[in-house]
Amino acid sequence: MPSHLARWTGLAGAALLAVAGFLGGAMPHGDLRPTPVSIWQGPNGPVILVSWLVGTAVLACAWWSLRDGVPSTRWALVTVGLWLLPLLVTPPMGSRDVYAYACQGASYSGGINPYEHGVSALPCPWLDSMSYIWRDTPAPYGPLFVMLAGAIVTATGSLVGSIVLFRLLAVAGLGLAAACLPVLARRCGVPAGRAVWLALGSPLIGVHLVSGTHNDAVMVGLLVAGLAVVAARPGRPGPLLLGGVLLGLAGAIKATALVVVPFAALAAIAGGYSIRALLRHGGWVVGGSVATVVGATVAAGLNFGWISGLEQGNLVVAWTSPSTAVGQTVGYLALPFGWHGDPLPVTRGIGMAALAVLLVWLWWRARTRDPLWHAGLALAATVALAPLFHPWYWTWPLAVLAATSRHRTGWFTVVALVSAFLVLPDGTGLPRFTKTVGAPLMTLFVIVVVVRLVRSARAARRQVAAT
Repeated sequence: MPSHLARWTGLAGAALLAVAGFLGGAMPHGDLRPTPVSIWQGPNGPVILVSWLVGTAVLACAWWSLRDGVPSTRWALVTVGLWLLPLLVTPPMGSRDVYAYACQGASYSGGINPYEHGVSALPCPWLDSMSYIWRDTPAPYGPLFVMLAGAIVTATGSLVGSIVLFRLLAVAGLGLAAACLPVLARRCGVPAGRAVWLALGSPLIGVHLVSGTHNDAVMVGLLVAGLAVVAARPGRPGPLLLGGVLLGLAGAIKATALVVVPFAALAAIAGGYSIRALLRHGGWVVGGSVATVVGATVAAGLNFGWISGLEQGNLVVAWTSPSTAVGQTVGYLALPFGWHGDPLPVTRGIGMAALAVLLVWLWWRARTRDPLWHAGLALAATVALAPLFHPWYWTWPLAVLAATSRHRTGWFTVVALVSAFLVLPDGTGLPRFTKTVGAPLMTLFVIVVVVRLVRSARAARRQVAAT
């Protein structure tokens, strides 16, 4: 598709998504237990679903058509900005998490520790807009975001005002990412325009990070900024410390950002790898990150309960998480034999154990290869092997891989494309209604991937033995 046609086609898709958001977004006090059928049968149902489906498809097609290159970095930034404009003014779309942010901010500003009590303890004045599942669970976000949420709610005192400020915060995060992605890409030998396009042009950004106002936008901005500073000034204590602080701030928003810190420590080395060089240069990055996270926790006046809060993701069961899909499939296959146990703890435990091994292997491999690209792979593995997958989670590895992958980009852009169709405008997750088909298909995909990896490893060993 020609670039000028892609620009205006994508804008048309974004406008259709905005229509879906205005007519059927995640409205305050809306239906908290909708289904695709109830949405279709409700007011403007066909218009909502068709606008969402066509808008997502058109926007995704325009983005995909230029995945191998855009006219310039400036062109990419202007086009992405145009696509985001219609989604800046819609009601929240794709999730009800912004209401949880507001309620957790209200709890914190009211003197309640959100890591020890759910928002129903206050009770939050906007509790009826939140999803039921999160009302009595601790906050899973880092101390920096809890402080920001408390400041936003205190400053506005209203739900609408809070949503506006949360959205502006998300836009600021994306602005930071847009400013730093070209720097990181050039340091990694990747075309800056392509990196900006792949990282910020996908439908996930407009729907989930802008309209949905997810705090992932701030995390991604700080994450990219930290990696860009480290990549730009390896071996320089001051910049490396600053890079570590930025990565620590990202981790103080969402703890999963800290996965990249060991890889950033490798990227900080000026010259070849050695233990001494790692301690001398990488220590600034690690020290800055750890000090920032601890400092944010102390400044918030809270404990480290936000780490255990990450376990709340286990409450959601969806086949989009491979380890969850395998557990669901095992349960389905065991039913005819009269077994009614729950295999999810086992399969999810195996997934987390595999993740731990994989992260160590990736870090060890990154000592003599491109550490920042391996950081993107580590984030992708973290998202894939966690017990829960939401579409906006893929924006984390997408941003880093877009700026560090010199060759193959298809696999992680395909995941972004598929993920864009998984959630309806009001936040209804389609995986919940397709589990009997989706779980076996995901399990089959896992088997295929494992078989291919085993064969690839065997072929590599035979090649080494032959030489």
